[in-house]
Amino acid sequence: MLREHPPRVPPGPRGGHSVTLRLGTRASLLATTQSGHVADALRAATGQDVELVPITTDGDVLTGPLAQLGGTGVFVAALRDALLRGECDLVVHSMKDLPTAPVPGLRIGAVPARQSARDVLCARDGLSFDDLPRGARVGTGSPRRVAQLRARRPDLRVDGIRGNVDTRLRKVTDGEFDAIVLAEAGLNRIERAGVITDRFPWPASAGQGALAVEIRDDDAGMAAAVAAVDDADARTTALLERAVLHRLEAGCAAPVGIAAQTDADAVRLVAEVYALDGTRSVRAERAVSRADAVEDAPAVAELVVAELLAGGAAALADLGGSAR
Repeated sequence: MLREHPPRVPPGPRGGHSVTLRLGTRASLLATTQSGHVADALRAATGQDVELVPITTDGDVLTGPLAQLGGTGVFVAALRDALLRGECDLVVHSMKDLPTAPVPGLRIGAVPARQSARDVLCARDGLSFDDLPRGARVGTGSPRRVAQLRARRPDLRVDGIRGNVDTRLRKVTDGEFDAIVLAEAGLNRIERAGVITDRFPWPASAGQGALAVEIRDDDAGMAAAVAAVDDADARTTALLERAVLHRLEAGCAAPVGIAAQTDADAVRLVAEVYALDGTRSVRAERAVSRADAVEDAPAVAELVVAELLAGGAAALADLGGSAR
């Protein structure tokens, strides 16, 4: 049963009633940096003060492979609990960490402008991906990235890695790894783009590069406030990618890449499912109108997933949606 929350006064323009908005965030450098960007945008758009409320999640303190800890959801549960308890008024997640199943009492109130959705390589000596020597050790905690790396370079040694961005980069500097794969968006946000030595063309995780501003369903004032930082293209592409992932019922352990891009008239979507060893993959592509992508993302996702399954995707990965 959800706790009753006292009504909030909807944030108004500068000079109006002032309410300090409490923004819940993970305490890592990347999380506080991206939450700080959202806080700055909210201050500028609404004139309200915003304070960050650091929250420690299981994903920040537990060790071991992410998939064995419960997937990317370990990073969001504590934030959502704090929001439902009224300890903060909104929370900011990396969209790719957000499970696709809805949570009663909560909703995504805004998707700010999206950063790059690409994966990038950070290698010793400035090496590109093609220039890595045979047998080079590459680190990633993502089964999708493992499959994509193996598909293109089966000669590489791909091993799991955990830790924040600087911890992972240090493992390259110290010689533990020859290279690691990270999200370009995170490096851009913390001003570490200079460590990038190559960029990958493959589809990344659903929602990668996007942020999700989550709020309580019953907080009309907060809904009005965060709507000011919503970006239509970011919302359309990120939520369409998530619709495909949701229909596949694929968690973080499933090697699935999804990417949507907008142009003047349409949204172009590509989805791939890989065998973990990288030897096989199934790809689906579709272009839909912007209106269809916004208004009927589940129907678009249904068509894309049907094409993936018809191509044999269920034989490559554990996809709960293949049973439908």
